[in-house]
Order: sequence, then C-alpha cells, then structure tokens
Amino acid sequence: MPLSDDPLIHQRLDEANRLRSLGIDPYPPRASRTHANAAAIAAFLDAEARGLEWTETITICGRMRPPRRMGRKALFVDVIDGTGKLQVYCREDTLGADQFALLDYLDYGDFIQASGPLFRTRTGEITLRATALTVLCKALRPPPEKWHGITDQETRYRQRYLDLMANEETRQRFMRRSQIIAAIRRFMDARGFIEVETPVLQNLAGGAAARPFQTYYNALGEERYLRISLELYLKRLLVGGYDRVYEIGRVFRNEGLSTTRNPEFTMLESYQAYADYHDVAEMVEQLIPTVAAEVLGTLDIPHRGTTIDLRPPWRRLTMRQALLEYAGLDMEAYRDEAALRAWMAARGLEAPPELGWGKLIDEVFSELVQPHLQQPTFLLDYPVELSPLAKRKPDDPTLVERFEAFIAGFEIANAYTELNDPVDQRERFERQAAAKARGDQEAELVDEDFLVALEHGMPPAGGLGIGIDRLCMVLLDQTTIREVILFPQLRTIHGRGDEAGEETKQ
Repeated sequence: MPLSDDPLIHQRLDEANRLRSLGIDPYPPRASRTHANAAAIAAFLDAEARGLEWTETITICGRMRPPRRMGRKALFVDVIDGTGKLQVYCREDTLGADQFALLDYLDYGDFIQASGPLFRTRTGEITLRATALTVLCKALRPPPEKWHGITDQETRYRQRYLDLMANEETRQRFMRRSQIIAAIRRFMDARGFIEVETPVLQNLAGGAAARPFQTYYNALGEERYLRISLELYLKRLLVGGYDRVYEIGRVFRNEGLSTTRNPEFTMLESYQAYADYHDVAEMVEQLIPTVAAEVLGTLDIPHRGTTIDLRPPWRRLTMRQALLEYAGLDMEAYRDEAALRAWMAARGLEAPPELGWGKLIDEVFSELVQPHLQQPTFLLDYPVELSPLAKRKPDDPTLVERFEAFIAGFEIANAYTELNDPVDQRERFERQAAAKARGDQEAELVDEDFLVALEHGMPPAGGLGIGIDRLCMVLLDQTTIREVILFPQLRTIHGRGDEAGEETKQ
C-alpha cells in the first residue's frame, strides 16, 4: 500500500525496490564507523600540523546532501552527522562501476557509509576519497528545502526533527542547552551535592502553588498527580540524613501556555543543610556565571538587543523596596485586602475575587515591577502568605526568608530558608487548604506524610529551585520558551493526530 500520493515518495520507493532487486538492503541492521566527521577533520589537521602524509582509510556515516556531479563518472557529496559536515569524493574508477551505480538510487536525505583516505581538494577543503560505499537508510520523504531551511514556526515546533535537519542554529542551540545542564551538574557535584531521583506520580501535588495534572493509577486503584515540584521529597532526604541533595527533572503544572510557560518544564531543585537563603543566593550568583563562562565563554550575555552582565555580586532589594520603587506601593500601608483591591482598581489592575492579600501583592509585582528587573537581581523577603514552606524572619514574622532571582524580566530562581517547625508548617498548610476551599485552585493541600517526616526533625536548610528552560532562554537569547524545549506542548489539531503551534494566553 503506498504511503502517500506524493510522486517524490513513489520515486523513492521505486529506488528502494531497485536496490533490493540488486541484492542490496536499503535498511541494513548495522553500520561501521571509525570517525565522526569532526573527529576525522581534527585528525587530518593534526597530521598536517606534524608534517605527515595521510594514508589511513577511515569510515564515516551520515545523511547525504544533494550530490554535485562532475561529469558522468565523478561527484562530490556532503555527508552530515551529529558533529558536522564532511565532503566525500566519489569516482567510478575508485569505487568500481557497481558501487558508483548505487548513487543513481540515492537522494538528498539518505544515510550512507563511506570509507577511504582523507585529502585536500584544489580549493583546500578536507575531503574523503571514497573507496567503498554502503547504503544505510533510504529516506522516503525528502528533507526540507536545501538552502532556506524551515522558517514556519508551526512546522518547526511540531516536526522538530525537520527543524534540526534543516537549521544549524537550532541544532547548536539545543547542543548548548545540553551543555548548560551538564555544567550545572558539574557545579553542584563539585559543591558536594548528590544527585537523586524522586517520584513523578504523587498522591498529593505539593511544594508549589500550582494546579496539577491528575491521572489514575490502575494497579493501586487510586488517583495520582503529576508532580508540580521536587521539594517535599527532597526535604525528606534531609530528614533522613543527607546534607546536600539536588535533582534535575521534569515537573508538570496544569496552566496556560505562553512565551514563558510550558506546562511541563525542567527544574533544578537543591537543598543544603545548615544554610540559609543568603548562602543559597551566593551559590546562585556563582552557579550561573560559571555555567555561562563554561558554555558561552563570556559573562556579557546578549539578550533582546541589550547586554546582561552576570558578574557577581548581583543587586539585592526587598519585595517592599521593589514595590515602592517601581509601583509606588507600600505594601505595609495596604495590609487591608479591601484597600489593596481599591488601589489596584484605580490603576486598572485585575484583582480576581478568589485571591487573598498575598496573591494580590504578587499580581501587582508581576505587572508593575518584574518587567523592570532586567539585570540580575535578587528580590528578598516575601509576605508569609505567598510562601507556605519558608521560614519566617525573626524580626518580622509577617515576612519570610525567601528570594527570587530575576534576569531579563524572567524569574529564573526561587529560594527559601526552609521551614522546619512542624507546628508552623501544619498551620500554614491548613490555611492553604482553606484558600483552596474558597476557590484558589493553586493552593496546596495538607501533606500529612511530609508533616510526619518533619516531626522527626529536619536540620536548618536553604532550598533552591531554578527553571532550566527560562535560564536557557536568557543565556541563549530567546524570547519564547518553545525555542529551548525540543518538543513543546502544543494544541492538538483534530483529525490529524498531531499538534498545532497555536499559543494561548495565560
């Protein structure tokens, strides 16, 4: 049965069948490669630098670009692998007539294996002179257009493999994302943290103010939630005796899609015993510059036409100072919820009726303050109503020892001096449960198992969460989170079985 009515697909199917008729499997089970392309080029350059003539036969594998014929009996073809491009020179008198004839049944996008020595052409390009050629995979669909790549965002997000195939910039961006995560791991490991894994399916979704995804666990006959945070299980490990732990993993929040939000995203969370939020802030302003220097080679990061200076120390100001400076609001003078709502109404700010005083303060901050925090900034000392898991400030119990770090107007990190008083923690959980009963779908529930753990004693600790995706947006100069997530969540197109790239407002 034909896969498509597309004549190009039919042509490629015919070519695959012609190969089979010649006794050649267009999809062999194995390949043999001695060098990746970048390694082959580096080895040749090293031999040149030492004045040695290249005589070794090597084998490379990769995807073909369109062949460039040099008469009837010779051609050049670029072969692409995950490390880059290497030119291959094919001549009938070197390959033999049968193997050279294989090229008549190969197209742009097919995978091949080529063996031979390396040399420089008259134009100076390092090239493999093919002495043997093997078909590895006959592609039935043609790749994206050769020179212009893919510019349609819908296609780039839905069929990321085509984006990676066609756009070098995309491939490099996701290579750097991988390098960023690896650099974070090296930094944390060097500081004595151990990496752990905690459950994705949880009986309660806790550790953050967010609406969870819900599923059903057939084997247990129980409802489960996809985790919205890594926090509460990592803290259990402090109770158990570890001093420094971290996890890099996916978390899931059932909220809107936007340029800065994807419902599943990658978090780094860490917990350090015998530390407070000032210690954690010092770690953050060392971690991010270290990662930037390793991966990008600079601490001056271009972003949206400006330059972000990552050098420590970063600016520090309190939530109260920030609201006064950028919004003209003294939150201590508007402790009454009705008065705060009136202040917001006078400035055209939305104040949903189900939100309490703390969430309203957060709304004001998000609208009037956050966009101004372009250079790296720590915002300190949040209202206790916004932070059910953070320790109160000894000199002002209406505030907690919490900071958020902002760069380029994005919140990229959140940290607390962790609450380890189980009585206070229970009271705050109960207030959160009451808020949920009033309609706040992001409020937390009482996690009895976590409270039992806390009652066994947890040491003083500093906790940290960093959004890896937003950090990558900053470091890689991207304006939408979908450019740093390989497979972002998209709206389903009914009847097609795939997804659309329509962004929805929060």
